[in-house]
Parts: sequence; C-alpha cells; structure tokens
Amino acid sequence: MSLSPGLRDLLAWRNLAHDKVRFFVTLIGIVFSVTLMAVQTGLLTGFVTTISKIVDKTDADLWLVGRGVRSIDLPANIPERRRFQVLGVDGVAAADPFMHVFAQMKRPDGGAESVAVVGFDLATGRGGPWALAEGDIADLALPDAVVMDRLYKKKLGVERIGQTIEVNGRRARVVGFTDGIRTFTQSPHLFADIKTARYLTGYAEDRLNYVLIETARDADPQAVAARIRALLPDIDVYTKAEFSTRSSMYWLVTTGAGFSLVIASALGLIVGMVVTAQTLYATTMDRLPEYATLRAMGAPGSYLYGVILRQAAIAAVFGFGAGISIAAFIVHGARDGSAAILLPWQLAVGLGLATFAMCAAAAVISIRRVMAIDPVSVFK
Repeated sequence: MSLSPGLRDLLAWRNLAHDKVRFFVTLIGIVFSVTLMAVQTGLLTGFVTTISKIVDKTDADLWLVGRGVRSIDLPANIPERRRFQVLGVDGVAAADPFMHVFAQMKRPDGGAESVAVVGFDLATGRGGPWALAEGDIADLALPDAVVMDRLYKKKLGVERIGQTIEVNGRRARVVGFTDGIRTFTQSPHLFADIKTARYLTGYAEDRLNYVLIETARDADPQAVAARIRALLPDIDVYTKAEFSTRSSMYWLVTTGAGFSLVIASALGLIVGMVVTAQTLYATTMDRLPEYATLRAMGAPGSYLYGVILRQAAIAAVFGFGAGISIAAFIVHGARDGSAAILLPWQLAVGLGLATFAMCAAAAVISIRRVMAIDPVSVFK
C-alpha cells in the first residue's frame, strides 16, 4: 500500500465525514466563530472609520486645533486672527475656517435631538459634505441652508428638501441630502456655510474651532507645522493623518468602546478553537488503531501530521466559507443602519488566515496524542 499524498487527503476527508454529526458540530463552531469575529471586527472597523471620516475626507494637509484637543468632536475655540497669522507662515498656501459644534434640533413632533453643525468655507468647499445624493451644494449659499444625511431623516423628522427645521431656537432649511455620512456619536451632521454655522450655534464672528491648512506644493507639511508651532505656541498643529489617528485613538482607548469589540472578537476565536480542538481530538481518538497501522507500515511523523492538518484545513475551508457568507449578509443588511459594519477584502483575508491558524492550533493537540502511539499496539 503506497502512502501517497492522495491517500493522505482521502484519509483526512474520510476521518471527518465518517461521523457526520460530529463534523457538523465542528463546522457550526467554526461558522459561529468566523461570523462573530467578522461582525465584531467589522463594527470596530466601521467605528474607527466613522470617527475620523470628516478628517479623512477633508482636503487639508494640516489641522490647526486648540491646545489639548483630542478629537474632532471635542473642539476648543480659536480666535479668527490665528487663521490670518497662519497665512503669513512660509509654506502655507491657504487657511480656511472650520467648525464642528454640537447643537439641539427641535423635531416636528416637539422632541429634541442632538446634532453636530459642521461649518466650512463654501467658497473653497474645503471641509464640506461629500457623497451628495440630493440637492445642490451651491444652495448652501442661501440664508440658513443646511445639508444632512438621509440616513437620519426619520431620526430628525425630516422628510424632504426645503423643509424648515429649528436648531438652537433658530430657523434653518434643508437644501440637500448626502448618502452614507454616518456619525459615531449618534448626533447627525448638519453641513452649512461657516456664516450659517456661526448663526445656528451662536458663535461670534471672530471665533471658530479649526483652521484647515493647505501647504504649498513643494512644501514639507511637517516643516510647515513646526514653523506654525514656533509662531503660535498656544495652538496645536497636526497633519491630517495625525489628527485622524488622534481622534480615533481617543474614543478607542479612553472610552473603552473599541476594547469591548476587540474582546468580543477574541472570544469568537476562543470559542471556535475550543469546539474545533475538541472535535478533532475526538475524531483522532476514534482512529487511533488506523494511525497505529500507518506507523507500523513505516509512515513518518510528517505523514501523520499531514493527515491531521488536512482535517483541520478541510474544516476551516467549509467553516470559513459559510461564516464569511453569513457575515457578508449581515453587513449588507446593515448598510442603511446608523451603525457602520465594514468588511473590506483585507479584513476578510485576515479572518481567513485567522481561521486556518485557529484550526491548525486546534489540530496540534491531536498531533501530540497520535505521535505517542506505539506502532506495535496494532499487532496486539
């Protein structure tokens, strides 16, 4: 009898398929683990992406922020004159005002909802809404005009373009809807021209939250940031990437929200590993005489390793395929929800590798038991 690779594959499959109930239980454990990990890591990815979305989407090389500001949604007042001072720094091509301020919006039914008023310079468009689905961005030049995302129509009681709303006791009018600009704080964004944003939030004309800086084409943003810090020691300056990371890490680390999602993903991995290890071990124990026979026939340890690892690989392929399909269905169903669940291909590949690693680690327990078999036992 030849100990060929083809026979090794056949043995691996027959060992699993012999007890269909046990194999099904193994797959259920892996599917549950993959689905849980995919959804939890998808929530984590969506959470991180949503936190820094405005920063990432804004065409600014540098962000001028108040001293100690840790996230875009926790701004500090900056005097307007700081913007003009920055314009005199070597390497600065443009410096635009920007605001991100929480306010109270009155619903048509009398209830109240928290909103985040985002003010930007309509003349340059820097920091304005993207993914406009309805309306015209130019309409924000109209008095008291705002743009919101259609995901939050029901939440805010807004039904159509042209509808008037009340923000901080002041009148505003919806002139457009974006598609998919979520908020992680559950306070929908209202984009407006900087003048309208000041009016709705009660900000003085000489105050703002941020300055969005565009550097000259041949300038090094880090060098420009250093010159600004030297000129304005009471103000912080970050590159887009730095401020994006700073905003995300604040909510992930300080609030513990991200940590809980990481723990849930880890639990999914542990559950899958335990179930898979138990099933593979039981399957191996049932086949100890066959493994002893292979040892007596001269099968090297690497051959037996291959049989058990192939069992784990087969379970991983079926389990991952079903689990990631269920997760993709959940992600698709949540596309219009307020909570973003993202499953990019890089994450799917990572989960696939994690699943194979999980099944391989579970197989190690079985391998150790098989290698302890006495080949002579087959003749007893």
